[in-house]
Amino acid sequence: MSGIQACNKVLGILAMDIYFPPTYVLQEALEAHDGVSKGKYTIGLGQDCMAFCTEVEDVISMSLTVVSSLLEKYKIDPTQTFLMQIFEKSGNTDIEGVDSTNACYGGTAALFNCVNWVESASWDGRYGLVVCTDSAANLEAVIWLMPMIFTSPTLPVNIQLLMENCHKLVISWHLILANRCFCQKFENLEGRPFSILDADYFVFHSPYNKLVQKSFARLYFNNFLRNASSVDEVARGKLAPFSALSADESYQSRDLEKASQQVAKQLYDLKVQPSTLLPKQVGNMYTASLYAAFASLIQKKHSSLAGKRVIMFSYGSGLTATMFSLHLQDGQHPFSLSNIVKVMDVPGKLKLRHEFPPEKFVDIMKLMEHRYGSKDFVTSKDSSLLLADTYYLTEVDTMYRRFYAKKAEPIHCSRP
Repeated sequence: MSGIQACNKVLGILAMDIYFPPTYVLQEALEAHDGVSKGKYTIGLGQDCMAFCTEVEDVISMSLTVVSSLLEKYKIDPTQTFLMQIFEKSGNTDIEGVDSTNACYGGTAALFNCVNWVESASWDGRYGLVVCTDSAANLEAVIWLMPMIFTSPTLPVNIQLLMENCHKLVISWHLILANRCFCQKFENLEGRPFSILDADYFVFHSPYNKLVQKSFARLYFNNFLRNASSVDEVARGKLAPFSALSADESYQSRDLEKASQQVAKQLYDLKVQPSTLLPKQVGNMYTASLYAAFASLIQKKHSSLAGKRVIMFSYGSGLTATMFSLHLQDGQHPFSLSNIVKVMDVPGKLKLRHEFPPEKFVDIMKLMEHRYGSKDFVTSKDSSLLLADTYYLTEVDTMYRRFYAKKAEPIHCSRP
């Protein structure tokens, strides 16, 4: 996690910050409003709350908020896209930048673009800055500061899957990708079977928490198939009846799904559950999903993470997945794990949120849908629910230029 020797290209994540909207709706209340069976969202999906943006926030305002927060709190001198206005104040226009658009996988694509730049002969010693943000029913942003590289085992592994089985459900694709990433590719690279005991923690892309539970349970079952003696006697007894299933049959077996989750629960609670705080409280974060889960792990376990191995699994659109390994180390202030937790202030941000009733949530979503892609409108400019130093949208003019203000500090931003 810390800044490490750049001259040897052994680099690390230096800093992180996170932002999510201060407005949310309880999943339990939404169940009642939607007329679905009780527990469909809370138990069936494993979610507690869902954050959402009001009309004054969007992906750009969230990016502005979190970038400015990170630069200020880590006391970094500003050194593209819509974020340029933050740097223009310092007269710094020598910035390279690119937008990555790839659904849930966009954040990881941006991350490895940045890694490739730092590793290349073109790198001139500047920091890399990765911003993950997304827009749907709920919107979030998460950011970290580079340089960054990963230590052994020799990962990341990129997997491009063919479309011969694209008729399968997205859930099935997620589980198949997890199997191939975490097991088959590791074995090919390391020359030995992958074991879930090889990592201290697992962090998954999390559309909803139940899928994370299923993914880890599948890894547990694969671990059993490769080496039955690696699991206890009770687990062997529960999983043995499914060992003769074909791959397709196993992915469709609800009995196997249930049994594997039961026997994997103890390890899930130990190795996965610490990363589920924000995904369960905020909802599907799409591009930022994996990295908000990683922020949750840091928040929960920062005092004991030094020297630990974390397996990260990123997934997007049923087409692309990457598994990579992070070896965590502590750094010097302000890049220490304890200060990163202080800067992110996840508990404080969750505590200061405002609960909205489902009816108001639905009304806001209708307004956002109506305005999507439109021009020539002015928002309410109501920043009363936003924390100080939060950027918010004020208007979109006839040329689609978007204008923003900063709570307690008006600013102007325009770009077609």
